Amino acid sequence: MKVLFLGDIVGRAGRDAVVAELPRLRDQLGLDFVVVNGENAAHGFGISPKICDELFEVGVDVITGGNHSWDRAEILTYIDEEPRLLRPANFPPGTPGKGTGVYESRGGHRVLVINVMCRLFMESLDNPFEALDRALPEGVPFDAGMDFVLVDMHGEATSEKYGIGHFSDGRASLVVGTHTHVPTGDAHILENGTAYQTDAGMCGDYDSIIGMDKDAALSRFLGHLPKPRLSPAEGEATVCGTVVETDPKTGLAVSVQPLRIGGKLARAWPSA
Repeated sequence: MKVLFLGDIVGRAGRDAVVAELPRLRDQLGLDFVVVNGENAAHGFGISPKICDELFEVGVDVITGGNHSWDRAEILTYIDEEPRLLRPANFPPGTPGKGTGVYESRGGHRVLVINVMCRLFMESLDNPFEALDRALPEGVPFDAGMDFVLVDMHGEATSEKYGIGHFSDGRASLVVGTHTHVPTGDAHILENGTAYQTDAGMCGDYDSIIGMDKDAALSRFLGHLPKPRLSPAEGEATVCGTVVETDPKTGLAVSVQPLRIGGKLARAWPSA
């Protein structure tokens, strides 16, 4: 099975790039399933029902979230009605929506997607390791009736993300990070068969400061008052993600490769 995960979509530039490229990616790469992180898709802060529907229309199967999941008020009711939109599973009980879901690919594969948010330098949510332990299979994905298990760990600290990777090793097909908006060069398969990458990077304009207009962001660093409102950079976006193939007998990874197309970053295209 082949799955594509795309990192944080930032603003219109990121949305337009994903919408334009995804149908080609699904076809050329032979993708069975696509997951994207969409928590910055609506002008850099949150996501709207309209944007979710637009992404689903072009071939996104599941959208994950993070600390900006609730920035748009209209999402509070939509997320209860749309199972393909997730928020971190370690938000406290009573939070709208769900942090996990089991989905069927177009080819009939069963895919478990788990979204958690880290705690170091982030909001103080429930323990992500405990949430993962409840959601992950007891054995390899295939033994639990899954063809693929994906974990989006939305967080700041590399150490915490590596901890989540090793904690999930052997029970997930892919553990991949979001939130920092910078693609890391450490995509590899862990000891027990789980593909890992600390951060998939963003789908957005890299002539920016993590996707935001660089002049406004610099003004904040330089202490100018009043602080200007941040808005997404609107130049050509790079689509950043991770492509994983699995062993059909176990659901564990046999390859993991980065994807980067368009914009400022060096191109990376998965080999056959």
